[in-house]
Amino acid sequence: MIEPLQNRKWKVLKSENILRIGPWLSVRQEEVELPNGHRIPTWYILEFPDWVNVIAVTKDGRMVMIDQYRHAIGETRYEIVAGVIDPGETPLEAAQRELSEETGFGGGTWQEFMVLSPNPTNHNNRSITFLATDVEQLSAPHEEESEDIHVHVMTKEDVRELLEKGEIIQALHAAPLWKYFASND
Repeated sequence: MIEPLQNRKWKVLKSENILRIGPWLSVRQEEVELPNGHRIPTWYILEFPDWVNVIAVTKDGRMVMIDQYRHAIGETRYEIVAGVIDPGETPLEAAQRELSEETGFGGGTWQEFMVLSPNPTNHNNRSITFLATDVEQLSAPHEEESEDIHVHVMTKEDVRELLEKGEIIQALHAAPLWKYFASND
């Protein structure tokens, strides 16, 4: 039997916001004390809004994927639909909006599938993945000016092959896809 975890929360002695970049990122510097009394004078926390991901499966059992260029790594990669939860939106509303905007797909049945922490060491946000089944093309994609997205509707075998070959490298996309395949084998 797995023992329940005891939350050994650190005591915040000092906290200061040192940088804010629009709505997407702020940096907080803290001085903290661990339960054992050890003090860390400088700990940085990157504050991001929560994110959503969507594993979208069509009525005929194919998967809606995208590809887009990721400037930080200088590569175009396959991904699942993803985006930021805007203020006032629920995670489900954000996921449905992102799928519609990026691919034009929608409808179907939706369920929360997986919640991850992008990096619990210094990120404060969560990434919530939804599984949308029986989706269908409802409109043309209407991506934002900062996006250059190509939509692909693939067989499950093709998506799994991309995972196995290491072609889907976004960890917050690969983990829910691996869980999906593990639970549907």
